[in-house]
Amino acid sequence: MKPLSDIQQQLKSGNFEFTRHAFKRAIERNISEQEIRAVGNNLEIIEDYPDDKYSPSALLLGFTQSDRPLHIQVSRVESDTTKIITLYEPDREEWINYRIRRD
Repeated sequence: MKPLSDIQQQLKSGNFEFTRHAFKRAIERNISEQEIRAVGNNLEIIEDYPDDKYSPSALLLGFTQSDRPLHIQVSRVESDTTKIITLYEPDREEWINYRIRRD
């Protein structure tokens, strides 16, 4: 499985690709490439999905330069690029500190 350090480096350098779903969500939610690159500086894994439907993946939390929280789900398959599965700004009503799902 791809380590977090590789994912961080690939996001920071712009070495990532979107699934069709993620591309649509980035546009709908006004999430820019610059914001995705910025979150690469301070990512943490908040949920790991080793048995995900298509490939192992993880839900990451990072903050943009303007302190906007973003959740980015990425594939953890070893590759030269990071594949973004989906991304969004977490809802405070659904997350504690953007890290733990509320019941």
